[in-house]
Amino acid sequence: MTRNNRPKPDNRSDNVQKLQEMVQNTIGNIEAAEETMVFANGKERAAIKAKNERREESIEGMREEIKDEAAARRKN
Repeated sequence: MTRNNRPKPDNRSDNVQKLQEMVQNTIGNIEAAEETMVFANGKERAAIKAKNERREESIEGMREEIKDEAAARRKN
């Protein structure tokens, strides 16, 4: 392997911060989508609700990952 093709080292030092930002951004997307539902028809409203449900599931996953990262940090 040449020097330029080496994999980047695994830097997990800021994972918790990045995950927290992702949670906040996703919450903002949920709120924005809910605001647009006022102007949506039935089909669009259903699509928005479904997408927001997936966003909520993503948030749960990110929060679990935050817990895992925090535990790994305490361990090291």
